Amino acid sequence: MAFTKILFNNILHRFICKDFHEVVSSMTIIDAFLFLIVHSVDKLRIWPKLPVFLGLLYLSVRRHLHQQYNLINVGKSPCGVRFNPEDYPYRTSDGSYHDPFNEGAGSQGSFFGRNIMPVDQTDKLMKPDPMVVATKLLARTQYKDTDKQFNMIAASWIQFMIHDWIDHMENTNQQVELIAPKEVANKCPLSSFKFYPTKEFPTGFYDIQTGTKNIRTPWWDGSAIYGSNKERLQKVRTFTDGKLKISEDGLLQHDEDRIPISGDIRNSWDGVSVLQALFIKEHNAVCDAIKKELPDLNDEELYRHARLVTSAVIAKIHTIDWTVELLKTDMLLAGMRANWYGLLGKKFKNTFGHVGHALLGGLVGLRKPVNHGVPYSLTEEFTSVYRMHQLLPDSLHLRNTDVAPGPNKSPPLLKDVTMPDLIGQKGEKTLSQIGFTRQFVSMGHQACGGLELWNYPAWLRGLIPHDVDGKERHDHVDLAALEIYRDRERKVARYNQFRRALLLIPISKWEDLTEDKEVIEVLKEVYGDDVEQLDLMVGLMAEKKIKGFSISETAFIIFLLMASRRLEADRFFTSDFNEKTYTKKGFEWVNTTESLKDVLNRHYPEIPKKWINSTSAFSVWDSPPNAPNHIPLYLRLPSSN
Repeated sequence: MAFTKILFNNILHRFICKDFHEVVSSMTIIDAFLFLIVHSVDKLRIWPKLPVFLGLLYLSVRRHLHQQYNLINVGKSPCGVRFNPEDYPYRTSDGSYHDPFNEGAGSQGSFFGRNIMPVDQTDKLMKPDPMVVATKLLARTQYKDTDKQFNMIAASWIQFMIHDWIDHMENTNQQVELIAPKEVANKCPLSSFKFYPTKEFPTGFYDIQTGTKNIRTPWWDGSAIYGSNKERLQKVRTFTDGKLKISEDGLLQHDEDRIPISGDIRNSWDGVSVLQALFIKEHNAVCDAIKKELPDLNDEELYRHARLVTSAVIAKIHTIDWTVELLKTDMLLAGMRANWYGLLGKKFKNTFGHVGHALLGGLVGLRKPVNHGVPYSLTEEFTSVYRMHQLLPDSLHLRNTDVAPGPNKSPPLLKDVTMPDLIGQKGEKTLSQIGFTRQFVSMGHQACGGLELWNYPAWLRGLIPHDVDGKERHDHVDLAALEIYRDRERKVARYNQFRRALLLIPISKWEDLTEDKEVIEVLKEVYGDDVEQLDLMVGLMAEKKIKGFSISETAFIIFLLMASRRLEADRFFTSDFNEKTYTKKGFEWVNTTESLKDVLNRHYPEIPKKWINSTSAFSVWDSPPNAPNHIPLYLRLPSSN
């Protein structure tokens, strides 16, 4: 057998780039053959141009390879007797007891995992200087938006999700200072700034000896509105009929320090605040519906069922509504719906339930959770590809919702409100004057920024960050420079090595990355001719995008792996996704909700009726609805919607 594998690898090496010889040698014969297929398609650069069904086949094979070779555990896994899931038929406050074989997996304070082995950059933390990179390659020179594809609600949504999933524990016992070099000092908003480094912990592992910890729960458990621990949860609950606190005006309540009361309020802004408020109303409405069906349930039982339902609604909207607009192609429309419903589709699943393998019935409703032998976590690399602050504009175009809508349900412009007036405690005060409806409609009718070079907001380069309690710190930070530093500090591979580790063909020259001559000139100025030094975020923003994609292909590969993992590893989306756990009414609530529009219709029915012309609430609202397409989805040829 060993001789056969050596012979097979020797033959295989003739057809694949040398960058992948080593990793292919470690694969099984079947996986090596599958990689050859994927690699051959990649060399031709044709996978986005394949017919939908063939494209899904390509993505399915690629996802399988990443599940086998790009899930790396950090920290020790507990050994012992598994707990009985029936003892915890609800989402716990800190994310524990979600994995029947590992009670601590995905809990607050657990390690960030890895998709790629860490790359120590201690000697390269300042090479090239993060403030030089931020100033020459990231800083916004002219605002570039996404046209009609993605609006400000969509930009706010992903931050809403980040507040659900990830936040690194800091070492508050020391500070790091970055000082602007002379060559860019006159263009930097801050001449220097201080910040806390990420705190590292020993893992007890030989291969990965230190790791970082997540102070949020990485499950899709709605912790942006519920919190990631018991103490925060106590603050947001009313302890009456299972409900959460919300103001009479439909916005978040505030404590005595004027800090909003919600699950996670650190480094937030009004766009996230209104989404938190909307889904608190959703939670409370679920409580009412379940209580009507089951009047004998107490406060705790109502809360637990409503949290399950609301978290699932959020996950479903992200999967089959938000993501479909982010990756606006028929292939990804089919792929995301297959993740939730399977290839057999919604009607079949609603009628007969989950049937067969994940391919046929979808990841949601599997008989048992699947973690591919690696305890669930979100990863350092996942964190890095979700650095998307370029989505934010310089100001919000506030609309007049007191008058009749114009063409395509578009409201007239009232005034511009600068983004610094919409963040933190100042933003909460501004929002109380604007109100939910005007804020939401204004965001819906405004395109968000594009994920490109030279589009990082200037106002984020002098930001006042928050501590974990949502209180302002003393030191301003240059967030653009800090994000470059963070990837290096957390040992995330630079762009080219990142691509290799994800089985993507690396670049050998700047022209492989972009055709923009001006960009190439500045890349050479900052990095010289050494493409291996290119920072990940710069590469992600410079990379030429697939038609219909708002993110780069490189970022998409992490998404392909981790978006599926968030569903398939969670027992509340698999073995416990049923009427018994959710209640009959709660299960029906999830199954009949398909979009953010559905949630708006429940709580603010006048908004979709009066102000939304588009098919999705995540695309710009005055854009035309998607044209009907009578060709079955899986039989369509490649096109962008």
